[in-house]
Amino acid sequence: MKIARLYYYTAAVVLLLTATGKFISTIGHGPILYIHDPITDFKFSNLFRIAGSIEIAVALACVSVKRIWIQAGLVAWLSTTFLMYRIGLMLVGYHKPCSCLGNLTDALHIPPQTADTAMKIILAYLLVGSYAILFWLWRQRKRSDVFVNSKLPSSNSSSPLPHRQGNP
Repeated sequence: MKIARLYYYTAAVVLLLTATGKFISTIGHGPILYIHDPITDFKFSNLFRIAGSIEIAVALACVSVKRIWIQAGLVAWLSTTFLMYRIGLMLVGYHKPCSCLGNLTDALHIPPQTADTAMKIILAYLLVGSYAILFWLWRQRKRSDVFVNSKLPSSNSSSPLPHRQGNP
């Protein structure tokens, strides 16, 4: 459980950083901000604001929600959405590096390909980590169900619950 909690704290930091990058890039006047995204047809400036807001919401859930399965589900959902977006870009023939951080990479003198590779690594971290924890939670639940079911007294009825005497 401690490893899962640590993972969600680091995921929150990563999401806050990428959201901050998106918001900072919308402050400028880079040409990318006025281009329409090939998947959603939103201007990239609006898409960055929407994606950044969602990333912040998921990051806040990672540090404030106590139920680990909710954290796992939210990060898995978000990272799967990002993966599907990237697959969509490939399917429509968009082969440029992902502009996930807008013109912030230009301001920091980071080559677009390097930023794209970093974002792919972050995506893999979020995907693999969240799905691994979901799988672990599923296995824990399955084990506890087997344990509980093995403790039930056997009966001749087809009902899985013990039969109480005196009730029809």
